[in-house]
Amino acid sequence: MKTAFRSRPAAALLTATFVTLGSLGAHQAHAGPYDGQRMVLVTTDGRLMRDIPEAGSVRIIIDTQGRRLLVDNWNQVIGFEIPAWQYQQQNGNEQLDARGRADPSQFPERPLPPREQALRDAFPDAPRASIERRDLNPMTGTVPTRPKIIEVPMVEEPAQAEQKAKPAPKTASLSKAQVAALQVYLDRNGVSPGVIDGRMGSNVSKAIDAWYEETGERIDPADTDLIVSRLAASGGLAFSTYTITAEDAAGPFIASVPTDYAEKARLERLAYTSTSEMLAERFHMDEDYLKALNPDVDFTLPGVQIKVVSIGEKKTGTVTRIIADKARKQVRAYDVNGRLVVAYPATIGSGDTPSPSGDVTIKRVAHNPGYTYNPKVNFTQGENKTILQVPPGPNGPVGSIWIALSKPTYGIHGTPEPSKIGKTESHGCVRLTNWDAEELAGMVAPGVNVSFTE
Repeated sequence: MKTAFRSRPAAALLTATFVTLGSLGAHQAHAGPYDGQRMVLVTTDGRLMRDIPEAGSVRIIIDTQGRRLLVDNWNQVIGFEIPAWQYQQQNGNEQLDARGRADPSQFPERPLPPREQALRDAFPDAPRASIERRDLNPMTGTVPTRPKIIEVPMVEEPAQAEQKAKPAPKTASLSKAQVAALQVYLDRNGVSPGVIDGRMGSNVSKAIDAWYEETGERIDPADTDLIVSRLAASGGLAFSTYTITAEDAAGPFIASVPTDYAEKARLERLAYTSTSEMLAERFHMDEDYLKALNPDVDFTLPGVQIKVVSIGEKKTGTVTRIIADKARKQVRAYDVNGRLVVAYPATIGSGDTPSPSGDVTIKRVAHNPGYTYNPKVNFTQGENKTILQVPPGPNGPVGSIWIALSKPTYGIHGTPEPSKIGKTESHGCVRLTNWDAEELAGMVAPGVNVSFTE
């Protein structure tokens, strides 16, 4: 059922906000630098809010400097409070009334931009506010750095207060945005869900299990408030915007990736096929999901802003032991104290070309590797009977990383098809997404033990 959006004048919500905050004790409100001053609500691009979502459709979060931000049900910051004097100073001393309102005729109704309207059409049942903006720090225009989040309840209308609280949503009812937020949280914390695609699948479940092994905490995928609060406190909310650069659009790209190894060997490089493929991998996303978030966007045009997920920094540390779990289709890496450092979904061997058994060690790490195809040593591909030198590139047979193992011809490596990790078979090796393989490569050294378990 499609949920109707109701809105009311910003002044009404502003008054309700002050009543709620005023009813809190000082230790709850975390008094900030603007307390005692007349405040106004503005959008993330500095315009006074005319209409904003009804109470219950937005939350207030307070950062460590006491700034109050309004967040919608898609976890996007849609507005914030600033002192009235600051707004007037930035807008030519525009006159405001006692409630911080300006002449409403200055803010005519505007249709949604085409991309946002298309996204709304694509996901009609997803709750969202009427304005979608990047997650901005109100004062600097940058993503807030590790804010401390405090949920402040909104004052409800009498009819709303009588309604019983809704039970937590079941996993099956989670929206793609909610699942993507969970995937981003897991990805930032080194328990990779594979490609971020807004889908609850086996790779997400394996990552949740790895988080439990590392921390002893069982994450409830339906506890969106907890996940969003933690995201905001450790790198910002799940979604952000990115501007395509001239370098992004320039490539170089190849028209397509041949299936036949002989045709691959004729190319100079097995590069990406498009800007969207390249950017999807950069942001650990499924390419189709990236396109769904940005319908009708021309990814070849520099200067175009797109919506992406906000990934974190690469995990760092020293890995001393790796388990390649064939049954679970997962690679788990541990430090010298036996603590789980990272976990990745993996494709490990097949019935025709099984992976090794028992223990082996890492011999070397190669970045941006080429690939030697030898049908007498490995496997036969198509009609190719001779040795072929396949050029390097992210779309090469072993992706962008090769971690050679002590058993000849076997290794841990990247892949040209990240969406298939954990879901298909490999030619005996351990296949990870390129970004997971690159992260692992930065934490291992020759001699690290790799145990293959059944």
